[in-house]
Amino acid sequence: MPGLIRGVARTAVIAGTATAVSNRVSRRQANRWAEQGGYYEEEPAQQQAPPPQPAAPSTDDKLTQLKELGELKQAGVLTDAEFEAQKAKILAG
Repeated sequence: MPGLIRGVARTAVIAGTATAVSNRVSRRQANRWAEQGGYYEEEPAQQQAPPPQPAAPSTDDKLTQLKELGELKQAGVLTDAEFEAQKAKILAG
């Protein structure tokens, strides 16, 4: 038990010393900044630009997509309703 108390006391002394040193360093830095006539000001966080909007598909891209869509419909992969829905999306985009 005495060894445990000694260890806890040693830890408390070390932590107290570290805190005192840290505070002293902080005060010194603050005083230096005050003497220089300035103060520490964090740089404002740079605002991130919004992500660029995806480019509108060109006419060639739309034609290619429509051809592929027609082939899927002819192959029986898409129903008439699915074909019309996808076609509307392509033409709207």
